[in-house]
Amino acid sequence: MKFTIKRNPFIKKLNDVQRAISSKTAIEILTGIKIDLTDKVLTLTGSDSDISIENEIKVDDVDYNLIIDEPGAIVLPARFFSEIVKKLPEDTFTLEVNDRFQATITSGQTEYQVNGVDSNNYPHLPEIDSNEHLKISADLFKQIINQTVIAVSNQESRPLLTGVHLVISNGELHAVATDSHRLSQRKVKLTGAEEINYDIIVPGKSLIELSRMIGDETDDLEIQIAENQILFTFNGTAFYSRLLEGMYPDTDRLIPQSSETTIEFNAVTFLRAIERASLLSHEGHNNVVKLSLNVETQNATLSSNSPEVGNIEEELQFDKLSGNDIEISFNPDYMKAALQALGQAEVKMDLTLPLRPFTLMPTEDSEEFIQLITPVRTF
Repeated sequence: MKFTIKRNPFIKKLNDVQRAISSKTAIEILTGIKIDLTDKVLTLTGSDSDISIENEIKVDDVDYNLIIDEPGAIVLPARFFSEIVKKLPEDTFTLEVNDRFQATITSGQTEYQVNGVDSNNYPHLPEIDSNEHLKISADLFKQIINQTVIAVSNQESRPLLTGVHLVISNGELHAVATDSHRLSQRKVKLTGAEEINYDIIVPGKSLIELSRMIGDETDDLEIQIAENQILFTFNGTAFYSRLLEGMYPDTDRLIPQSSETTIEFNAVTFLRAIERASLLSHEGHNNVVKLSLNVETQNATLSSNSPEVGNIEEELQFDKLSGNDIEISFNPDYMKAALQALGQAEVKMDLTLPLRPFTLMPTEDSEEFIQLITPVRTF
């Protein structure tokens, strides 16, 4: 096996594949990166058995200047190989493998020798034999991920809640995540998906890594779903993730269908106020911020009290306030994540009772994006 390639574009492909490689895996060979070379394609593969990423570099792609001398395959220690390539002195490097699976990496006057292992021992990637292909805009799917993964649970004791529930039916994608304290739900219409029906749970960690890989140059994602795997294909990259097994909770019943109090405001303005209030709340034992709404006086006040440090009180700017007076306390970190996901939108907050969950949604297209936060009991 022998090839020569431009170093910097190769590093980008290498970095993407390394997202799937963990040093903590129980399978020793999965700490390595598989390099497979044919007459026309160089393929890099990384996996931790939950996520697998495969990147292709074609010989006719001028950005890489790939020169193939002899096909072959090897598995090299991922972290060590990556550090070597990043520190090589020239713009190109050559990798050559002998019959004893020893790789020689040459760049200019620098030469490394690295011991590899037989690629035949590397686990095979999952086979997705589904004939159904779903295409979705990469920018849109990245937005859906970023708006929902904020609410996935970090508690492995409830594994289903560590994922995002994706339901595709009647030409619509419904994505929702909850950790039982907050919920984020996004709905989008899909073109050409009227006959496709799926109900799956994708691990939040997988979606976060996928989101990081989707760049500005990515136009569309192609999605295929099998019994326990999902495959995303884009820009010569194949991203596999296992699916979580089980029935996701019925989250529709958690969203209130009516409200007693409604306030409308700009997400950025409210976010800045929450950030100021949380400076104090983070210093105290109870990370809580209180929102007080007085409809008669048209007054909205945000406050935080930390006996160890002091207190803050701020009158909020808002566009509209109606309904009943209410005081509600909440975790400011949940609120900040929700407001950041809403971007620069004008937001409507619907509240019912001090200890009942409240919702935030854009004033436009409010059915498409809903976030729910459960208040904190302070008495």
